[in-house]
Amino acid sequence: MKSLLDLLRGLRGPVPVPVPVSRVAHTGWLAVWVGLAMVAAPAWGQLRGEAGASVLVGLPQNGFHTQINGAGIGMGFFAGVADRRSPVLVGADLGFLIYGYERRSEPFSYTIPDVWVDVVTSNNIALAHFLVRVRPPAGPIRPYFDALMGFKYLFTTTQIENEWYYDEPIATSTNFDDAAVSYGLGGGIDINLAGGRGRGRPGVMLHAGVRYLFGGPAEYLREGSIRREGGWVRYDVARSETDLLINEFGVVVRF
Repeated sequence: MKSLLDLLRGLRGPVPVPVPVSRVAHTGWLAVWVGLAMVAAPAWGQLRGEAGASVLVGLPQNGFHTQINGAGIGMGFFAGVADRRSPVLVGADLGFLIYGYERRSEPFSYTIPDVWVDVVTSNNIALAHFLVRVRPPAGPIRPYFDALMGFKYLFTTTQIENEWYYDEPIATSTNFDDAAVSYGLGGGIDINLAGGRGRGRPGVMLHAGVRYLFGGPAEYLREGSIRREGGWVRYDVARSETDLLINEFGVVVRF
């Protein structure tokens, strides 16, 4: 089991496998783009904020797709600030996806076989990115372009729940986890639904977008990777790069 600290330590060492030229180009281009965006941003004299929530549909790509065939479903949250006259917004983007799920009933123990509980295993990805967004500072329809840099945290948990009762779990354990560097590009559109037409007045916008997140290599479990044999647990660990194509639909509040 690896931790985020192990990942950061590993980044300082030599890379064990060659990095594809296309990936190096993507990284260099992204760094230049973010640097230019930050330089172009004006002084933050009159700030205006935006925050939003979206439903996420994550589609594994390339090597990640060969290991995980299904889509991940989850939620995303975004918050950022910009000068009222500037097209450049900076902020943070967080997300959570479930890409595998299993629920089964088991007796509470061998000595209490007449009490049953539900055992729930889920395979999850947490996303955390710094974001630079370029879009028109005003208008009823605002297309945007994003650049993102951060990390993905992949983890599998198993918890015991009361049968038919959706309250606090009886016990929870993290079976396996790992993390990977993540970066990418995206775009979409925000459409004004209500308010926001006057100076300083809040507005609500419909939000739709897509982004491609390149991901470094990581180890993780898939649905069905946990095997129980004679009272022992064995993990079938997969390893690949962690590219994701994410579609998002939600609302943004501008204030």
